[in-house]
Amino acid sequence: MCAKSQPLRLVVLALLAAAGSLAAACAAAAQGYDSKAPYAILIDVDSGAVLYRKADDVPFEPAAMVKMMTMAVVFDAIASGQISLDQTFPVSESSWRKGGAPSGGATMFAALKSQVPVSDLLRGAIVQAGNDACLILAEGIAGSEEAFVRRMNDKASELQLTGSTFTNVTGLDDPAQKVTARDLATIADYLIRRHPDLYRIYGEPDFTWNKIYQRNRNPLLGAGLGVDGLSTGSTASSGFGLTISAIQDGHRTTLVVGGLGSDKDRTDEAKRLLGYANSGFERVRFFAPGEPLAEARVFGGAASTVPLATEEALDILLERGARSRVRARAIYTGPLVAPVAKGAQVGVVRVWIGDDVAVEKPVYTTQTVAEGSMTQRAIDAVSQLLIGWL
Repeated sequence: MCAKSQPLRLVVLALLAAAGSLAAACAAAAQGYDSKAPYAILIDVDSGAVLYRKADDVPFEPAAMVKMMTMAVVFDAIASGQISLDQTFPVSESSWRKGGAPSGGATMFAALKSQVPVSDLLRGAIVQAGNDACLILAEGIAGSEEAFVRRMNDKASELQLTGSTFTNVTGLDDPAQKVTARDLATIADYLIRRHPDLYRIYGEPDFTWNKIYQRNRNPLLGAGLGVDGLSTGSTASSGFGLTISAIQDGHRTTLVVGGLGSDKDRTDEAKRLLGYANSGFERVRFFAPGEPLAEARVFGGAASTVPLATEEALDILLERGARSRVRARAIYTGPLVAPVAKGAQVGVVRVWIGDDVAVEKPVYTTQTVAEGSMTQRAIDAVSQLLIGWL
């Protein structure tokens, strides 16, 4: 932490009138698009830009989309070595009655008192959306559904899902179980980035268990839109929702919609939003990885400033034909105190479209700045003292 007397520097970058206006909020997006979904968010994952949002921070019942968080906890357990893919879990009477053949809901039809390998339970939970598979995994990992749900809420806290509360692993009706569209997009991003190998199961077209063949419930897999996962959900109280991620032109887009009136409405709206992301925007590169975008002041150093850059390219999607002001700032608490190491994260760069933050990425120092001479440090100390007086 820097001393309180050190001022906050805001370095304004020359990114005005770049190429258009990013639909970073519902008000901005309404210029060219308005979704029928009561809840929606559309994100360009590579840049982090929100292309469209509507009530994205308003909690709603997730239905079976809650299984994404169930899988996040299961994937973590596999990655940590707590469980293995070839390990088997028993089908208890509780999981069979609540989620199996007698339940009348989505099921993988796991037989009562049988043993099912974790690898097959994953496909039962993901491809077939089987409630029994989720319950069997929860009991096998944590001892009970209730104990597993505590892990889900702990994971929600870790991921800073401020609008979500989990009460079961299946998504069965419970008015206390709530998520937001933004939080579902965060869970999707976690599954894709942290567990890419296991995420591939979401793209498998079908799965057969207990001699019963079932197709993947994701309606957009294989539809020529680049969709490679994730989850659907519907109940009488929640309406129809969907969380999907797609690769279009080499770039990943994640979409969440919720609260729609039918399966057809859900599918049609998802197609419309993906089409909007693909055709309504152009990708503009402002800075290449490692390219200096600003300079930070350095106190007591052999150099008075140090260049700042992002580790990743700073790309922005801009809405076609909607010319507007684009501005950005590199924000850090400074001046930095020498010595300054190369590659140290010292702040962020934020890009605004109008009044909305479209993209935020960490910035790092690109050079080492050694401690300066006694004379230089004395001069900097006097300068800082004068700034403090002012």
